[in-house]
Amino acid sequence: MAPSTVNQQLQVEQNLNPYTIIPGLPNDLAAIILIFVPYSHHSRLKSICKSWKHFYSSAKSVISLRQKHLPPFSVSPLLCLFPQDPLISSPYLFDARNLAWSPLPPMPCNPHVYGLCNFTSICIGSHLYVLGGSLFDTRSYPLDYPCPTNAVFRFDFLKLSWEILSPMISPRGSFACAAMPKRDKILVAGGGSRHAMFGAAGSRMSSVEMYDIVKDEWVSLDGLPRFRAGCVGFFVGSEEEEEREFWVMGGYGESRTVSGVFPVDQYYRDAVVMEMKNGGGKWRELGDMWEEGERWKLGKIVVVDDGPSESPAVFMLDRGDIFRYKMTSNSWLKETSLPRKISDESSVGFVALDGELHVMSHVNGIKSNECQRLRQQKRSATILLQIYHPRKKSWRSVTTKPPFRHPLDFKTAVMCTIRL
Repeated sequence: MAPSTVNQQLQVEQNLNPYTIIPGLPNDLAAIILIFVPYSHHSRLKSICKSWKHFYSSAKSVISLRQKHLPPFSVSPLLCLFPQDPLISSPYLFDARNLAWSPLPPMPCNPHVYGLCNFTSICIGSHLYVLGGSLFDTRSYPLDYPCPTNAVFRFDFLKLSWEILSPMISPRGSFACAAMPKRDKILVAGGGSRHAMFGAAGSRMSSVEMYDIVKDEWVSLDGLPRFRAGCVGFFVGSEEEEEREFWVMGGYGESRTVSGVFPVDQYYRDAVVMEMKNGGGKWRELGDMWEEGERWKLGKIVVVDDGPSESPAVFMLDRGDIFRYKMTSNSWLKETSLPRKISDESSVGFVALDGELHVMSHVNGIKSNECQRLRQQKRSATILLQIYHPRKKSWRSVTTKPPFRHPLDFKTAVMCTIRL
């Protein structure tokens, strides 16, 4: 090889790696060593030295090396959590395996809107999507009346930046949402305009849309059989098969009044299913999932994917008990109960991480109505995680101190999971 060619290659390597990552080791070997550090610790390691700051600031290279060299079981699943309005407050990544927190940049700010809530977040690959929600708009009248939004944002973990995508056809919040990562599709169904500040108000809708990630466009599908908001959605079946189905459970439709004054939601006890042949078909109704008087509404739902060849396991948290859904009988069977009872059952987080069910609550029993008082005092609260393994039928618990200086209200917090 000519000397000039060698000098050019050395110059390129010098530009890509201007610092020695670990003294005494080649940079390629040192890079492999550093990628074994959990992703949730990367932001803190940037302050060690200039070389580590330069290395971990190249998120695209770090994530590519982790995907290439790390075995899947060693990559910790991360919980992406939005504690408040993401337009003014940063979301966080939480590593339940290493009990580490890491902040993300806040979403692009819009000076005309505030109080975003009841939106949906979902992760596909190295991207985080934030869809819809309900908010207040200073350009609307009356000013104290919330309205739904059709805005869609995406955070790219490779570029560490947000971008604005094509908006949904219909503005909505409190809707069902699920993704087909291998087909680059996101489905949304139902929803309405309800805001977290109002207990029983807002519109309902039945429209269904599908987002094409590659084309950055939305298309309308066959609508739900009835108006439905506050529902959950998930897919059943392999993405390679034509039998894949989109399930929508629970939610509320029409409302009635008590004594002719107080509005009360009428919650659905049934589920509806859409076959995804040829991009979307007709809906079929499955009937009620429980008897009258058994419970008044669907609890918090999580889905555990047991593999491409098996149907997902669907679990519900309801008043301190966890139930498993039986698709063959369209019913819920009790799986287990929480070892430690929660004082405020309405404010609790429920999420699936790495095949385990995580029940999140305040360790000191803070109730939802106390969160505002502690928020004003800038006092945080320790979070208790009660973790259940469905296959081993075993419980364990850990505690963590969140980095934000206010108590987390699980009634309004939005969560999703990602692997990096």
